[in-house]
Amino acid sequence: MRRSARDTEESARKITRRGLFLGGSMAAVVAVLGARMRHMQVDQADEFRLLAEDNRISIRLVPPARGQIYDRNGKLIAGNEQNYRVVISRDDAGNVEDVLNRLSGILPISDEDFERALKEARRRSPLPIIVADRLTWDDVSKVAINAPALPGVSPEVGLSRTYPRDTDFAHVVGYVGPVSDRDLEKLEEPDPLLQTPKFQIGKIGVETWMEDALRGKAGSRRVEVNAVGRVMRELGRQEGDAGADIRLTIDADVQNYVQARLGEESAAAVVMDVQNGDLLAIVSSPSFDPNLFVRGISHTDYNALTENDHRPLANKSVQGAYPPGSTFKMVTALAALEAGVINTSSSVSCPGHYEVGGRRFHCWKRGGHGRVALDRALSESCDVYFYDIAMKVGIDKIAEMGRKLGLGIRHDIPMSAITEGLMPDKAWKKERYQQDWRIGDTVNASIGQGYVLTSPLQLAVMTARLASGRAISPRLIHSIADQPAAVDPGAELGLDPQFLQAVHQGMYAVSNNQRGTAYSSRIDDKSLKMAGKTGTSQVRNISAAERARGVISNADLPWNRRDHALFVAFAPYDNPRYAVSVVVEHGGGGSTAAAPIGRDILLRAMSDGIPPLTAYPAAQRNRIDTMHRKLELRDADGKMPESSRA
Repeated sequence: MRRSARDTEESARKITRRGLFLGGSMAAVVAVLGARMRHMQVDQADEFRLLAEDNRISIRLVPPARGQIYDRNGKLIAGNEQNYRVVISRDDAGNVEDVLNRLSGILPISDEDFERALKEARRRSPLPIIVADRLTWDDVSKVAINAPALPGVSPEVGLSRTYPRDTDFAHVVGYVGPVSDRDLEKLEEPDPLLQTPKFQIGKIGVETWMEDALRGKAGSRRVEVNAVGRVMRELGRQEGDAGADIRLTIDADVQNYVQARLGEESAAAVVMDVQNGDLLAIVSSPSFDPNLFVRGISHTDYNALTENDHRPLANKSVQGAYPPGSTFKMVTALAALEAGVINTSSSVSCPGHYEVGGRRFHCWKRGGHGRVALDRALSESCDVYFYDIAMKVGIDKIAEMGRKLGLGIRHDIPMSAITEGLMPDKAWKKERYQQDWRIGDTVNASIGQGYVLTSPLQLAVMTARLASGRAISPRLIHSIADQPAAVDPGAELGLDPQFLQAVHQGMYAVSNNQRGTAYSSRIDDKSLKMAGKTGTSQVRNISAAERARGVISNADLPWNRRDHALFVAFAPYDNPRYAVSVVVEHGGGGSTAAAPIGRDILLRAMSDGIPPLTAYPAAQRNRIDTMHRKLELRDADGKMPESSRA
């Protein structure tokens, strides 16, 4: 009994000690937890409040509206249109592939877009990914209805680039496209806006050269998202800065007329104001619809463009480099006059050929022109006259004059792949080929053949400088954000006015004397008379074997072997205002293929609307009227006729 009582008493004491120990331990733990909770809830309250806010609030970039592009009269050339799209956030979506599979059951998502979205999710996870755009309202509604099954997916409204005048300005304005890895590599400092998937920047033309001004600066918005990443409401927004609007010197109506007048020819034409250098039209034909590239061009459409032998994607007006042919003869004449080796009345006998170094160089007129001076040599385009004076003045003086008139120079306008052309001299050939310049090289260069290469833009500049006597430079940007761009009136070229006038008279005779090579393309209105020069640049010689088979002219050859046709002119003759250059690839003769187009373009530039029939020779008016009726020109709102839309 006593032992049992003692055992019971001992056990009670042990239990009491354990209870005190456990109670103390629990109290200590509670105290530590309480202290920790106080530290987190009081001392670290602000930090955890921010973390919680970050989990609930998402900061998203708001792309700025891209600056719009207008013609000189305020007509829209490149604008923005509302665009419905669907985006997905990887962080909110969880398994992106599963969500995309569900979304593809609701929207028509191509395999290409599906794979692209997955790839973008891996590479640019912090940013929302545009899965599909240019959606209809019905498509957006379907996404909204199925929202609970599509975590991280949100419909949005954005802006997309549009070109309302499609083909008219494709080569000038260019187009925008998605940012590529190559684009990002060119950046000195990363721009988060450019890493937004499917964000578009300029790819060619004005769109790319004026990208910094047109892009603007991004804004941001704070949105509240729920547990599955769906946007519940917008909490705040900071607007960005829209891109600057740009106005070009181009006249949209003149541009449209030139595009229509060139038709299906593989050709280019440039119209330039000789007083200030403004480009009123700069056209390459055939053209293409830049909207196809913005929306995502199909393989079929792209192959159709690249396989077309008329090369619609090439901008022939500034990229094309062609032998100028006889349009170069004014350069040779002025070089000889300024060097003092001839005067305005010097004459040369043309028997139909010119012999030098044991080689015979033919004139285009096999029977020869007889004795000719400068005015007749230009008007009838006598080759022998220019062979002879070129031998007297030499290639270096000719090249110097060519560069003074704007040839062999890259003119700085915001367009892509502008060629410098080629204005060769002795030093160039030595450096390029390690060969001496030969006499035959000078003979060929004197009539714009051989190594000489020019673009339609350069030929327009040359003509403007001949017309004005000043170093006029081409200008494409009229104003940026309503701030006028600088106008350079050009310094005096320093040419003797007497010599310049002699060249003018020869060019006037080209299109106004009955023997002139462009007489059939003359302007009958005395106040609008033009001075011009035709040219034919040889693509290849007709071989003896071909002649034996009866091939004696361009018409007997396949299209791509025919000569190029060229024409340059300025008008009005008494008070020059506009200069034009036209190149028709494989057109044959400049007098038949290029001069009529150049004449029509000049008349359009000088007229308010379609050129009046009274400005044309009476015998041609019915034909011209029929031709104008067939031209599918845009209306006052820039719309094309139904026939061309079909």
